Amino acid sequence: MVAAVSTVAGVALGLLWLWLAPRVPLISDGKAVFLRHSEGESAIGADGTFVLLALAFGAVAAGLVLLFHRHGGVALVLALAVGGVLGSLLGWGVGTFLGPTHDVVGHAKAVGVNVEFDAPLKLEMWAGAMLAWPIAAMIVHLALTALFGPHDPEPEWPAPETHTPPAP
Repeated sequence: MVAAVSTVAGVALGLLWLWLAPRVPLISDGKAVFLRHSEGESAIGADGTFVLLALAFGAVAAGLVLLFHRHGGVALVLALAVGGVLGSLLGWGVGTFLGPTHDVVGHAKAVGVNVEFDAPLKLEMWAGAMLAWPIAAMIVHLALTALFGPHDPEPEWPAPETHTPPAP
């Protein structure tokens, strides 16, 4: 259940990424397509936006798991990790599918010469971005479990035996 809910939450990640990620403006001169601002940082900004959103989704998922399943267990932790990876993959897919078209040349021809348009939304540091959600979920779950999770009871120590010396 945890993995399934995390995976479905990936749709929200993709939509938020699409909405919040900075756009990379392109322009065509009729022969080639160029970056509108060659020194812009928008491309890496899209990666950073995805990673920050994925970290937040991982932290929230870990908090909700501990809130509803305080007893914990290995299965819940594995479900958080698997759900985080699947949610990240789904979020990446939703963001790139619903974002600007991947046919840059066709789009440049359609908008015309010297008209600015957006580059497709993509992740440059793909592997790291896919692991942000599960890593955040693991770290936050570990910290919350250590602070607020159930603790083993303290062992009962037997009372020390008093030894009385024999009477003379």
